[in-house]
Amino acid sequence: MAEKRDYYEVLGIQKGASEDEIKKAYKKKAREYHPDLHPDDPSCEDKMKEVNEAFEVLNDPDKKARYDQFGHAGVDPNYGGADGAGGFGGFGDMGDILESIFGGFGFGGGSSRSSASANAPKRGADIQESVTISFMEACKGTKQEIKINRMCTCEACKGTGAGEGTTAEICPDCHGRGSVKTSQRTPFGAISSTKVCPHCSGKGKIIQNPCPSCRGIGRIRTQKTVSVDIPAGIGDRQTMRLSGQGDCGVNGGPSGDLMLNVNVKSHSLFKRDGFDVHCEIPVTYAEAVLGAEITVPTIDGDVKYNISEGTQTGTVFRLKGKGIQKLQRVDRGNQYVKINVEVPKNLTKKQKDLLKAFEDSLNEKNYAKRQSFFEKLKKKFDI
Repeated sequence: MAEKRDYYEVLGIQKGASEDEIKKAYKKKAREYHPDLHPDDPSCEDKMKEVNEAFEVLNDPDKKARYDQFGHAGVDPNYGGADGAGGFGGFGDMGDILESIFGGFGFGGGSSRSSASANAPKRGADIQESVTISFMEACKGTKQEIKINRMCTCEACKGTGAGEGTTAEICPDCHGRGSVKTSQRTPFGAISSTKVCPHCSGKGKIIQNPCPSCRGIGRIRTQKTVSVDIPAGIGDRQTMRLSGQGDCGVNGGPSGDLMLNVNVKSHSLFKRDGFDVHCEIPVTYAEAVLGAEITVPTIDGDVKYNISEGTQTGTVFRLKGKGIQKLQRVDRGNQYVKINVEVPKNLTKKQKDLLKAFEDSLNEKNYAKRQSFFEKLKKKFDI
C-alpha cells in the first residue's frame, strides 16, 4: 500500500491553518486538479481524490483533532494494514509506533523514513505563472510566449552540488540515511525516536567543496521562455497545467508542472455567459416601426439580420452557433442580441409637427401593450 501524503501538504497549507484557509486551499486545488477542467490529464482524477480526502478530514473539527494528534492512524484504522504487522498497520518496531503516536508531544519527532529515502529521487515543485489575454484571443485560441522562473539542474556540477573534481561524502553520523535514532526516558519507559540528522540536515551526504555556481544545492534558478498554446474557449481565471515545466526534480526525480493562470480582459461590446455571447444593438425608431435589415457584429465578423415590423425595445433574438467554441470540442455556443430602440432627440419644429401628425393618425389598435394595460386598469378599479 502506497504511503499517504500528509493532508496539510496535499492542500498546500501549514498545520494550524484556520477553517477559512482550509476551504480556500481546497477550492484552489479543485481548480488545479478537477478532471472536467483537465480532460487530457488522466492523473488529475487521482489527485482530486487525494484532495477530497484531505479536505474531508481537515474540514471536520473532530477528525482534524485526531489527525493532528495521531496522523493517518487517527482517522483511518486500516491505514497500512496490508503489510502483515497486525493492528499497528506496519509501522515497524515499537519505537516507530510510539513515535507515530507521541510525535506531536515532544517525544522525539522527526522522520521515520528508510535509510534509502534521504537520496531517493524526488519530484520537483509545481510553479505558478499568470498570463493575460484579450477576449477575442480567448474565443479563438492563441499562442503565447511566457517567461518563467524555475529551478533547473546546475550545469556546472550536473546536480551533485560538489565543486569540480570533488564528490559528496557519506555523512559519518547517519551513514547516508539522513536520519538518526535517539533514545529518551519518559514516564512510559525508554522510547526510541528518529529525527533528521543535524550534521547533514537530512541529506545523507556532506559536501566539503560546494559548487560555486549553485553553492552546493545542485540546482539553480533560471529564467526560461516557454511557448504555450492556449485553447479556444478558455475562460477567465481558468488554470492550465503544463506537465514537466515546473522545478526540476532532485536526485534524478521528475520535474514538477507549470500551473498557468489565464486572465481574460473584458470586451467593450460582447459579454460572455459560459460559451454564449451577449450583445446589445441600437436601432432607430423608424427601423423598429417599419422593420429593417441591420448589421450585427459577432466574434467571427459582421452578419446581416432582418428585424420585423413593430420590433419592441428589449426584444432578444438568437444567432445559433455564433458563440464561443467549447473546450476540447467542435460545437459552439450561441449569440444573443438584444434590441434597444433609440428615441430621437433634438427634433426641429417641422419634425415635431410631422411626428404629431403621425401620432394623431394612430389609434389604440396600433398600441397593443398600451391597450392591454388600460383594459387591466379598468378592470382593477372598475372604471
